[in-house]
Amino acid sequence: MKKDIVILGAGTAGTMMSNHLRRALADDWSITVIDQRTEHHYQPGYLFVPFGVYEPEEIVKPIEKFIPHGVDLVLGEIDRIYPDHDKVVMGDGKEYNYDILIIATGTNIAPEEIEGMMGPHWHKDVFDFYTLEGAVALRDKLRKWEGGKMVINIAEMPIKCPVAPLELAFLADAYFEHRGMRDKVELVFATPMSGAFTKPKATEKLDYLLKEKNIKIVPDFNIMSVDGENKTITDYGGEEISYDILVSVPTNKGSDLMERSGIGDEINYVPTDRGTLQTKVKENIFAIGDATNIPASKAGSVAHFEGEILLENILRYVKGEALKEEFDGHANCFIETGHGKALLIDFNYTHEPVTGTFPFPGVGPLSLLKESRMNHMGKMAFKWIYWNMLITGRHLPFVSAQMTEAGKVFDD
Repeated sequence: MKKDIVILGAGTAGTMMSNHLRRALADDWSITVIDQRTEHHYQPGYLFVPFGVYEPEEIVKPIEKFIPHGVDLVLGEIDRIYPDHDKVVMGDGKEYNYDILIIATGTNIAPEEIEGMMGPHWHKDVFDFYTLEGAVALRDKLRKWEGGKMVINIAEMPIKCPVAPLELAFLADAYFEHRGMRDKVELVFATPMSGAFTKPKATEKLDYLLKEKNIKIVPDFNIMSVDGENKTITDYGGEEISYDILVSVPTNKGSDLMERSGIGDEINYVPTDRGTLQTKVKENIFAIGDATNIPASKAGSVAHFEGEILLENILRYVKGEALKEEFDGHANCFIETGHGKALLIDFNYTHEPVTGTFPFPGVGPLSLLKESRMNHMGKMAFKWIYWNMLITGRHLPFVSAQMTEAGKVFDD
């Protein structure tokens, strides 16, 4: 008798797990992936669309192209999960029973959470770049813009890809300089954090780069509202910032499905064990990627590292063996700094980004926490790696799922 694995979500994490599991499990396991979308987006590419580096068609492909043979892809909206009955019910009433459920529903922006943000100025003077529509609208605005004050604001943490707003600021600086109008643009980075990033070492380096590029940082700014008519944003302390263009990273939330199913936290992320990736909802429910509430970055590299460990734990669960608490929060991220250079950071739950070399100790060729052209080349090569290796569940050579201390320079 066949057993069933159901994967909710065909984004990075869900697609990757479908490939991992189809190769690892015998044919007596049926695997079903459910998503309401027909397109798979290379989301890191959104960052480059406003500056004309990528066209939309370069970062969008059909979802079905990446779902492996032998896995059923179901397109449709999920109404809710019934953990007590081990089933998922679709919007049209159709039911899917499971022996193992993997939640990979990701995270989405929720601009409606900020008073005034979704008014008539949305995608006219107020933009996001965490959706393709927002990135294209910002591109069209920038092409005609003659200068003024551009404010980049993070509403609250956590957010998908925590370095992306910084990258947008750095790329905007280079873009306006290339167009010969940097002296006509005031760039402001307003963040709820006390510095540019969540980790002290990286913050020190990134704060310096902001100052070097004449990008004003406004720390501890917790946005309360947007006044689109007067072009101002206000925080809960009463501080006000004017803008001509506002690029916002609104509140990020997990899928509404979690709220309907009664299994999410206050922002719809799934309570998950940070080491095993087994949820705290029920022992046969696992979660991966941005859908979890674990204290790791919501980034594609994290989903990749989680995937290798989750695969092993699901195989152990199938055999009735104890799960391994092996996920250490490992993340590595390229940070575009403009002018064909980038930084690379590598960190986990317990180690913050430091200097050194990656992936080979003492050799590199990538440098950690230092700008280099090689890091930029790595960033640009990632699109090919993503389409051809990461979401197809291929092991990335020389990159361990767990962070290694080799090649890194730690303070005594």
